[in-house]
Amino acid sequence: MTQILQPRSPLAGTPEGTAADRPAAPAPKDAAAPRKKERDPFFDNAKFLAILLVVIGHSIVGLRDVPLASTLYLAIYMFHMPLFIVLTGYLSRNFTFGSGKARKLIVALGVPYVVFEFAYSIYDWQVGGNKLKISLLDPYYLTWFLMALFLWRLSTPVWQQIRWPLAIAVGISLLSYMDDLGDDLELHRTLGLLPFYVLGLMLRPEHFELVKRPIARLFGVAVLSGAVVVAYFAYPRMNIDWVYWKHGHAELGVSNLVGTGMRLAMMICAVILVAAFLSLVPRRRTWFTGLGAMTLYAYLLHGFFTRLLKFTDFRELAFWHTVPGVLTMIVIAAVVGTLLCTPPVVKTMSWLLEPKLGWAFTGLRRPGQPVRRSRS
Repeated sequence: MTQILQPRSPLAGTPEGTAADRPAAPAPKDAAAPRKKERDPFFDNAKFLAILLVVIGHSIVGLRDVPLASTLYLAIYMFHMPLFIVLTGYLSRNFTFGSGKARKLIVALGVPYVVFEFAYSIYDWQVGGNKLKISLLDPYYLTWFLMALFLWRLSTPVWQQIRWPLAIAVGISLLSYMDDLGDDLELHRTLGLLPFYVLGLMLRPEHFELVKRPIARLFGVAVLSGAVVVAYFAYPRMNIDWVYWKHGHAELGVSNLVGTGMRLAMMICAVILVAAFLSLVPRRRTWFTGLGAMTLYAYLLHGFFTRLLKFTDFRELAFWHTVPGVLTMIVIAAVVGTLLCTPPVVKTMSWLLEPKLGWAFTGLRRPGQPVRRSRS
């Protein structure tokens, strides 16, 4: 999906307030240098496997006439975005309105949103042959997640200071589907998926220890296997628009009572599936652990591949609409998702996804540093 950064402990600084007439004592040569807190490989592993689900889901959308593809598509879409959002919420617990965090938010989410909103719109125009339409208020394709995450992160301090944050978030989510909120800012998705972000904020390390227990693996295998079976029977009978979280009850043709019950059931199912998925994530470092720190690259770049599949006749060949064709597409999607997280891609595209914009911000003033006043 979108890149989810884990919080890191700042380096210990030099103590201030030393007397001017007494030089500071030099640090012992054998003193251990302060180190940054190591990233937990569990979360990087989870993010990498989650982004593969996103790429696979977008790649098999045009093959849903094959029962295998339609079944996997529904099973994946029931929880893959809630999974990303829960992890994002958990890793956003230390977000504040401080200038450093605000700048990082703008550079990591705001700038890529604007850049890829233009990039995908132009790509859709030039390659897809569609009418050029650029609107920063109406996110295009997968850029909606950047907009939603930007707003969720800004709201983080609020959820951390009120009582019953999860209950309030669920209430906001359910109420948002009772009316048409339009397409601006993808408010149905932003408000509808909000409970998963708030849930992530409320989680603590000990909660993740529960899904790391050996017995939890059996639970994960059983739940995910059952989800695939249920998806096989549910797909022909279910309006697939439910899993996009972007339509109000009126658009889905149901009453507010029925729609509210359906949304609550989907939230519960999503949480269970997220827990089941996390129970199967490796705890130790693997060959793909390092790639999990670069999921933003795969999320934003894979859309050019999946949109190309839609714009061309590639998937019109009969082979792709068979079980071997679907399995081949899944393998291709997994390879593409993996390659987009690799160092060569990161090095080539970092100027666009992680631009150096220090020149665009006012300077930071360190504690004790005098304020510079402009001369009149």
